[in-house]
Amino acid sequence: MTIATDLLQQHIQTLVDDNARWQTLIADDILWELAYAPSLGHPAQLAGRKEAVRHATWFVGAVENFRFSDLNIYALADAQGAVAEVKGEGLIKSTGRMYRQDYVVFLRAAHGKIAFLREYFDPVRAAQALDTPILGQLIAEGPAS
Repeated sequence: MTIATDLLQQHIQTLVDDNARWQTLIADDILWELAYAPSLGHPAQLAGRKEAVRHATWFVGAVENFRFSDLNIYALADAQGAVAEVKGEGLIKSTGRMYRQDYVVFLRAAHGKIAFLREYFDPVRAAQALDTPILGQLIAEGPAS
């Protein structure tokens, strides 16, 4: 295990199940990029501890019985970097809909803390579970005459 792979495993284990402990893993100047989140009306990046904790707290409060599974972590040549593939599943409290997602997460560590996360997920699955439109999506009006 490397510093980054260990932190990535702890990130997945504690983000939802022990958020207070998760908060001890992140650097004060963390940058968390959520590449597809803007299509749901969420920010593309969270800069700093306050924004990251606010987002994580929202997520923890929005889902019930959320669990990660099928975790695969890959060390990078640089011990400060790692990548994970993981599945997640839980109930969205506000809609009563199941949320099933596949995530890819890149992590960069600095000084033994999570300094950078980049998370990829399918925004269509999230929009369906949250019952929210995908912003910027073109609506077809039918065949042209």
